[in-house]
Amino acid sequence: MKYPRAILSLFQKKLRPNKVVLLIGPRRVGKTVFIKNYLKTLPEGDCLVLNGDDVLDIGLLSERSVANYKRLLEGKSYLIIDEAQHIPDIGMILKLIVDSIDGIKVIASGSSAFDLYHQVGEPLVGRKSTLYLYPLAQMEISKLEDFRTTIINREERLIFGSYPELDQYPNWKDKEEYLKEVMNDYLLKDILIYDNLRNSAKLFSLLKLIAFQIGKEVSLEELGKQLGMSKNTVERYLDLLSKVFVVYKVGGYSKNLRKEISKSSRWYFYDNGIRNAIIQNFNRLDMRMDVGDLWENYLAMERLKYQSYHQINCNNYFWRTYDQQELDWVEEEGDQLRGFEFKYQLNKSIKPPAAWRKAYPEAKFEVIHQDNYLDWIK
Repeated sequence: MKYPRAILSLFQKKLRPNKVVLLIGPRRVGKTVFIKNYLKTLPEGDCLVLNGDDVLDIGLLSERSVANYKRLLEGKSYLIIDEAQHIPDIGMILKLIVDSIDGIKVIASGSSAFDLYHQVGEPLVGRKSTLYLYPLAQMEISKLEDFRTTIINREERLIFGSYPELDQYPNWKDKEEYLKEVMNDYLLKDILIYDNLRNSAKLFSLLKLIAFQIGKEVSLEELGKQLGMSKNTVERYLDLLSKVFVVYKVGGYSKNLRKEISKSSRWYFYDNGIRNAIIQNFNRLDMRMDVGDLWENYLAMERLKYQSYHQINCNNYFWRTYDQQELDWVEEEGDQLRGFEFKYQLNKSIKPPAAWRKAYPEAKFEVIHQDNYLDWIK
């Protein structure tokens, strides 16, 4: 099923003459398909499409001269470069193109934030817009799926996540195999190759440890002891994993209280399916002990997609005190503060923690559960 991508209107708004749109996100989330579908709406022959995985295409861009790029783009209004992070000096190349060829619109996509964004960041200051594409969001799925079907499919989304290609695999086992393939693709292509890491076993072990600590503060020193690695190495690995969209870091919120925890972090996976592939657990919910973890990870990432696609600029945190009062999710948007608690099963009325009410009396508070979560994420 082809779901409408929520990023389309924003993408069209940002695509302007002599500007670059960076479309960044994990592998297999549909960046190439999205661009191809957009190209179908443009006049035939109006676009030059290149691929950073193609050595011939890399060669076409390697001569950094205005004359070369004018020959290459003669009669074209659009330049599209997929997997742009593989092209050496791509930032300087794109700067020369948008500065020299009047009216050209450029789209550059990639699956590696630490490579692509780093390369184009400084050269393209004031010349680019960065957009993110994630696994399917419920706000996208709901365009074609009624409420009853959403509730029926909720268990599978908590277990298998929301990669677009999963719709092609109606069989439970086939979904498992697909996610294992995607997981290996992440690590082998985006980390082991780009950063020349030698010890893939340690990387998998680190991810497993993180996978079992969703919603809990993570100690880098403790992880290092368990893995036989230094704290700095663990920190570097986690930074790389976040920049290739495997895990997402949330820090602790603290403004008013000495006893608030602010220096530790929690980590979520961008997709539940990848998390479950790492721990090799695709059991149904009634056979699992980690349903609360799956629910929390799912809500956190669906909210992140919602914020991104609606251009909501806010900081995300968790909140906890040393005497164990806590909130799962905190949003700081300007002078507005919102606290949320995630509950898969809501058996009783829940009030905000006393320390939170006292420190932040103007903050909003809400419990997100099975009966109201769709209002929060779509």
